[in-house]
Amino acid sequence: MRMFLGEYKPNITEGSRLALPKRLRDQITGDEIILSKGFEKCIFIYDREDWVVEAQKNVENPISDSKTRDLKRYMYSGSSETAIDAQGRVVIPTNLKEYAELTKSSIVIGAGDHIEVWSPENWEVRLEKISGELSA
Repeated sequence: MRMFLGEYKPNITEGSRLALPKRLRDQITGDEIILSKGFEKCIFIYDREDWVVEAQKNVENPISDSKTRDLKRYMYSGSSETAIDAQGRVVIPTNLKEYAELTKSSIVIGAGDHIEVWSPENWEVRLEKISGELSA
């Protein structure tokens, strides 16, 4: 089982390329990943194999449930399959870059079973919210 851990601050270079940190990249099987619209204005990155497992969980939920349908729409319409290049970089599609409000800097975190990409501003706000809720 993969366990993505840590916080990193890679820059986003020309062509919307993001270098995945080696510690995270080493846990990815092959060079294909799924970039997906996450929650709270971030991008989820899944190893392709793990994405299939997550997708299967959603397929098992009843299509008659409106929340299930909306979650599927949200997840699949905002997802993109991409490859990691020889330098360990991925190209972030424009729609996801805009959604996550990414410019030249980013925060990449390991979130257990997946990786998340945040703008520094959004991550700071979210982390403060998490800290406040956990300490209450």
